[in-house]
Amino acid sequence: MIDPTPASFPRKRESISRCRSRGRGAWVPAFAGTTLVVTCLLLSFARPLRAAGVDAFYKGRSISVIIGYSVGGGYDTYARLLARYLGDHVPGRPTVVPQNMPGAGSIKAAKYLYSVAPRDGTAIGTFGRTIPVAPLLSVPGASFDATKFTWLGSVAKDTSLCVTSAKSDIKTWDDFRTKPSTFGGEGAGADPDVFTRLYKNIFGAKVNLVTGYPGTNDISLAMERNEIDGFCGLSWSTLKSVHPDWLNNKSINIIVQAGLKKAAELPAVPLALDLTGSREQLQIVRLLLVSQEMARPFAAPPALPDDRRSALLAGFAATLKDPAFLAEAARQGLDVDPVSPEELDALLAEAYATPRDIADKAAKATMSD
Repeated sequence: MIDPTPASFPRKRESISRCRSRGRGAWVPAFAGTTLVVTCLLLSFARPLRAAGVDAFYKGRSISVIIGYSVGGGYDTYARLLARYLGDHVPGRPTVVPQNMPGAGSIKAAKYLYSVAPRDGTAIGTFGRTIPVAPLLSVPGASFDATKFTWLGSVAKDTSLCVTSAKSDIKTWDDFRTKPSTFGGEGAGADPDVFTRLYKNIFGAKVNLVTGYPGTNDISLAMERNEIDGFCGLSWSTLKSVHPDWLNNKSINIIVQAGLKKAAELPAVPLALDLTGSREQLQIVRLLLVSQEMARPFAAPPALPDDRRSALLAGFAATLKDPAFLAEAARQGLDVDPVSPEELDALLAEAYATPRDIADKAAKATMSD
């Protein structure tokens, strides 16, 4: 029996203090006897056991990074950079393996991640920034609910551009609207297709879309070979990092930019939002531009185990602060301006709150020629 005298109080306080420090603040009476010991042990080892479980799970395993585009483009470049450093920040230090899965403008990769990839924390992926709103636009094959992905965050915000070859007659926004041109695309729901159709159907651009290229790198080659005039949906960050020669040699024209605000380095290039002529046009364009704030999105499948979800979220956030990662991004000319998972959730909530009639008109504008 515990002696209920003042002399026993320090022992009570000491026991309570031990439970508090080991049991995440839980209060357990010191006179609980054997129960105290058991409770303290459970509380003391609960978190270490969980952490050890995650470490043991990932040790010796690999994490696949599904990339919705072919090798060499902007999404591929960002994903491969992330893959080099992510494993250092996940318990157990798993190997991280990039895996390209192009198809349907990266819808193939999004659908794989949503419904086929293992839901155990061994698969993450990246796909086009417009893909999360693809279901709102009635994009064929976009059979997923973007709000249910396990969003890890975005490496950067960005601005989407339409560019043409310097050899093309399309050198300005006015040329794009008034002269016939041929632009390249990847498939329904992909950035190049969505933005080309947007400018054609909302702003009257006289453009013909040739779609089916595996990625922007392939479209770029077609433009350099003069098979097409140009393409839309090229990220400003990709242009600077992957094609700096285009800027240095003045071998392209930048005819319009799409973002919620102008890129600071492109003050003379017209902003799509500023070109709208009605409230309806503004709402349609803004629905699509929300995706520019999630320019380099990464997600895992829905319904991950809580401990592995937490490990991936923490690992992703830590990677984007890793000095070695940041130094390599700077060396490659890649922008790093992280967007948190909470911010992505808020952006998607805004997009999915768009009035149905506006979403239907946006779908018609971006999905038909």
